[in-house]
Amino acid sequence: MKHYLLLPVLFLLISCSENDKKKTPPSEALQRSVLDTLKTPADFFPSQKAKVLVVGTFHFDYPGLDSHKTTPEDQIDVLKEPKKSEVSELIAYIKKFKPTKIAIEANPNWNATKKLREYGEGKYRDKRDERYQLAMRTATELGLDTLYQVNAYSLSGDLYGKDSIYLKKITGDVNWDYKEPLWKGFENWMAYDDKLIPKIKLTDYFKYMNSKESHQYGYGIYLLGNFKTENNQGADHLSIWWYNRNLRIFRNIIGITESPDDRIMVIMGNGHAAILRNLFESSPEYEFVEFDSL
Repeated sequence: MKHYLLLPVLFLLISCSENDKKKTPPSEALQRSVLDTLKTPADFFPSQKAKVLVVGTFHFDYPGLDSHKTTPEDQIDVLKEPKKSEVSELIAYIKKFKPTKIAIEANPNWNATKKLREYGEGKYRDKRDERYQLAMRTATELGLDTLYQVNAYSLSGDLYGKDSIYLKKITGDVNWDYKEPLWKGFENWMAYDDKLIPKIKLTDYFKYMNSKESHQYGYGIYLLGNFKTENNQGADHLSIWWYNRNLRIFRNIIGITESPDDRIMVIMGNGHAAILRNLFESSPEYEFVEFDSL
């Protein structure tokens, strides 16, 4: 008889235990509720942003101002076929972005807008410089009457002008002969690039050189060699020279941005494009448009 009396009690205990297992602890339920309504950082900023297309380029006229110089046998001529037609194809491609503003690597005294007006009158058609071949041709075909000069000089130049002795104290011991085991990879990459340009169409090459991977490695090159100088002088030199210059360029582009409806095309040497990509992707003011997505 005792066993029969214990059965209901035992059943009740088992039932309560199973119900307890099904119940979610209050703290866990709260956590799930928060996770279900979790906001991302983007939720706190306007969804409509100015769109930016960065067109990283090599210098069509080969001025020889960069550390890497293309040998004459690997240089192309954008005024002669087949590259002349390929420039037209490239312009047709970047026009798909429908820019409302075009920013270029030029200083204020270059008088870009004045030259754009003169270009429309027939001047400068024999210039190989990408500022004429890409920026002015695109602006003219789209009916834009202004080119924005957004180049900047670096803080290191300012410091040299004000106190060259102090600048020497903080960067004068940079080891320019630093033995970098990865530098050979950079040299091989640049040599490969130089020989690639004559072999493929310009639009395809621009898609390749403006890819995220190309920009990533192009940015990373500056983190090799003399950057590794001890006592942080390599890091200080890079930050007040190259990185600072690109920050100033980025600030100049902010200065021409007037509305989230702006569509800004930036034509820059690809070394600049690599850092500008990082800045535009990080800024809550802009939407970075991938070059190969047009």
